[in-house]
Amino acid sequence: MPPPAWTRDYVADAKHGPLPAFLLLLTIVTGLVDAVSILSLGRVFVANMTGNVVFVAFALAGAPGFSLAASLSALAGFLVGAGLGGRILGRTKHRGELLRNTVIVELAMLVIALVLLAVASPTTPIRVTVAFVLAIAMGAQNASARSLAVPDFTTTVLTMTLTGIAADIRKASYAVAVRRTVAVLAMFVGGLVGALLVLHVNAATTIAVAAALMAIVAIGATVTSRRPADWQRHS
Repeated sequence: MPPPAWTRDYVADAKHGPLPAFLLLLTIVTGLVDAVSILSLGRVFVANMTGNVVFVAFALAGAPGFSLAASLSALAGFLVGAGLGGRILGRTKHRGELLRNTVIVELAMLVIALVLLAVASPTTPIRVTVAFVLAIAMGAQNASARSLAVPDFTTTVLTMTLTGIAADIRKASYAVAVRRTVAVLAMFVGGLVGALLVLHVNAATTIAVAAALMAIVAIGATVTSRRPADWQRHS
């Protein structure tokens, strides 16, 4: 049974298959994770390294409320994660397997962060360690999204997506405009839900929700990769 017309571009795209839907879920995860890092770990980005580099500069300048240790830890973790993502890419040219393997690594990192947040006191060393672990997950995710190269679904950065919405408003097709808007909304929803959970429940629950979404992506990528299809091959 074919998917409904309004979902076809996300779950059965002619070039990218179900990858857009999976990357949308990962975009929501980014919002959830950054809500934890900003609101619970001390003003540190674990997914957006542009912001994190600026936070390092703020901390070095002595601005109050910014942790140099946490920001540097996240930066190091992101580089480690991106390196892991590159190694995963080197072992497979199957896009579905690449996504699955990357998400498994990410899921492991989220579980470690969840355990730390759930059982350990929120001391500075724990916050720095959690930032490092979460940044590994986001670095791997960023490397994977970069390799998959699905237009407008970078999962961690929206600068170029927002630029495209405004700059191409007269010439972009309706489908492209919707795709970009959906990507922005996915990040917004993740950030909103993440903030509500952190503020009214706890950070561990927020990471648990993010891990559940990761598990859905891992299962989905595994199932959809079993039957050969054009979208699975790198162009």
